[in-house]
Amino acid sequence: MKPLTEHRQVSGPVVYGFLRLVRVSQARQDALVASLAEYCRSHELQLSGVFTDRAASAGPASAAFTGLLDVLALPDVYGVITPAMAHLGPKAIAAERGRRIEAVGSRLLLVRKPRRAHHSISGPSAAAR
Repeated sequence: MKPLTEHRQVSGPVVYGFLRLVRVSQARQDALVASLAEYCRSHELQLSGVFTDRAASAGPASAAFTGLLDVLALPDVYGVITPAMAHLGPKAIAAERGRRIEAVGSRLLLVRKPRRAHHSISGPSAAAR
């Protein structure tokens, strides 16, 4: 009897990681890479590499991001995994980078989902609900 599909070595969709690490310890970097790898393992994705932006002033076209866009053009690449949108840069740069990732036909996957705005229960908006 052949083993079940879940017990066979099957490659999942290929993704690449992206981290923005400015003045970060090696331990923190290792933990972030491990979180990307664990997310990929639990979601049956194949993490093929991690691009790292280390410059605080890196604009939307940093060397790391340009390299990421280059690999996204390869056949059979599913998308990009990052811990949170902040790893793509400050809000304006992150938004632009997100658009560029989607423009090349790739998906942007976040380990941590964006926070929703929470309204105060005792505030004036609570009565309007």
